[in-house]
Amino acid sequence: MAEPWKAADHGEDSLIERELVTGEAVALDVRPASVILRGAGTMIDWVAYIGFFLLMALVVSTLFGDDIDQALAQALAIAGLVFSLLIVPMLVETLSRGRSLGRWAVGARIVRDDGGATGLRHSFIRALMGVIEIFLTFGGLAVTCALLNSRSKRLGDLLAGTYSQHERVPRFNEPTFVLPPVLTSWAATVDVARLPDRLSRRVAQYLRQAHQLSPDTRLRLAESLAAEVAPFVSPLPPVPPEYLLIGVAEVRRNREYAGHLLERGRLESLSPVLTGRPHDFPER
Repeated sequence: MAEPWKAADHGEDSLIERELVTGEAVALDVRPASVILRGAGTMIDWVAYIGFFLLMALVVSTLFGDDIDQALAQALAIAGLVFSLLIVPMLVETLSRGRSLGRWAVGARIVRDDGGATGLRHSFIRALMGVIEIFLTFGGLAVTCALLNSRSKRLGDLLAGTYSQHERVPRFNEPTFVLPPVLTSWAATVDVARLPDRLSRRVAQYLRQAHQLSPDTRLRLAESLAAEVAPFVSPLPPVPPEYLLIGVAEVRRNREYAGHLLERGRLESLSPVLTGRPHDFPER
């Protein structure tokens, strides 16, 4: 059976691919944006860029009317397309350091393969290839390329040495445990002062991760920890192992909190004596 403290949902290779090693040899767990997120962000961006092109075309038609020369109209249309679909995406990505309207909506950012910020060269390559693989092929080439690599890179990312990093991680909610009602009277008189700090931290770690474990692993670890905790608990209640761990953790936490409150109250009562000045001593 796999160790419960190790990730069992992803293989070792996928875990290594998600790690980014900094210059201080610290491995960071980064999450590349998925193909679906990248597709959603790209759709938002290209709708905005095409809308910008149509707005420019409306302004030009309003200024020149029907008297504009057809050759000039074609030249302005080509220039507007180049500006809207190449220059604007490049400038937006460069000035926002890898962000855009669509990436802001999905919580992603374009970064280099080493995790650093992208520059003008990276943005130009990505914008130029984006015209080919997104606009000319309606995203088919980009999706095909993204599905064939682990970081969902499109062709522009492969050439520029970048990828889309998902920065909007889900908020972690610390699991809370309530003292079981059967242990209410026991908690008022139990002695847990001799419980070692290291063992207490292991109990707290188990309670934080218990909801992620399989039922068999959860029961096995609870029985093992309860056997280690039992010699330091007096009296020992006749309850299931996990109830015992929850009760010990709650009692220890509540008593430590009450001790901190008592210590703070004593320091506050001594504050006038410790910070006061002698009688008639001038304040300088």
